Amino acid sequence: MKYYIGIDGGGTKTAVVIGKDDGVVLNSIEKTGSSHKHIGIDGVVKLISDSVKEITESIGVSMEDCAGCCMGLPCYSEAPEADAELTKKLEEALSPIPVCIVNDAVVGWAGSLECSEGIHLVAGTGAIAYARTEDGRDARSNGWSEFFSDEGSCYWVGKQTISLFAKEADGRKPKGALYEIVKKEFNLKSDIEFIDIAEQEYTPQREKVASFQFFAEKAALAGDTEARKLYDEAAQHLADTALGIITQLGWENRTVPVSYFGGLFKAGDLILDPLREKLNAMNCTMAPPKRTAVEGALLLGIKTFK
Repeated sequence: MKYYIGIDGGGTKTAVVIGKDDGVVLNSIEKTGSSHKHIGIDGVVKLISDSVKEITESIGVSMEDCAGCCMGLPCYSEAPEADAELTKKLEEALSPIPVCIVNDAVVGWAGSLECSEGIHLVAGTGAIAYARTEDGRDARSNGWSEFFSDEGSCYWVGKQTISLFAKEADGRKPKGALYEIVKKEFNLKSDIEFIDIAEQEYTPQREKVASFQFFAEKAALAGDTEARKLYDEAAQHLADTALGIITQLGWENRTVPVSYFGGLFKAGDLILDPLREKLNAMNCTMAPPKRTAVEGALLLGIKTFK
């Protein structure tokens, strides 16, 4: 009986699973991030090869017992030269295991929709959507860069929340719960002290900016109408992201399932209610994810190499 390995890479963590062709996970491990923009191509190769060795040994099998390894990696398919180098080195490092490498959004789709037709919408630190048709056509939308894209992500909401605090402090927006929450959280004696905190502690780190959206959630639940509006705006951006997929694939006249995943959805009804309303207006139905992204990598590996 052959085994399959699925890997879901990310900027901060990497999940690895192993299973047989029934798609049942036999064991799983978690490692640090696997973005070549953060740890370099050689760093990614070492992390992945070490992880594959560890997970095969954990159930007492060898790499020769594996029929294939499918991995979703951040930034893959966005830079041809880096893709080629990464692919070559991973194939060499994991030999004799056949390797399939895709963008991490693809394994998210494979898990959430179990490789069936539909849109997978991600709103974590960044925001992106991916879809694949029954005949193999695919499309992605959003997720270009936090500098000029990623609207509707935790990063986007976090950045807007930082801006909203400044507006409430100035009186450009009515002072709401967010103003008091941030002042108390950072023990501000003067509102202007927040500039140094934002620029030194948050602005340089994408994940830190994304984490600031939790203050928007707390403020919205406490009745801050401006904070609540941020989630309505995020929902519109995410609906537009799905619309990009619909337009590319010619799905305008059919009902499309849209699965969703990512940290922003931990805000619950704040984001889910407006998003559902906007997607329903586009003839889309929200579909909670059936499996995780790393399970999707396993399924896609089975589908590719069986």
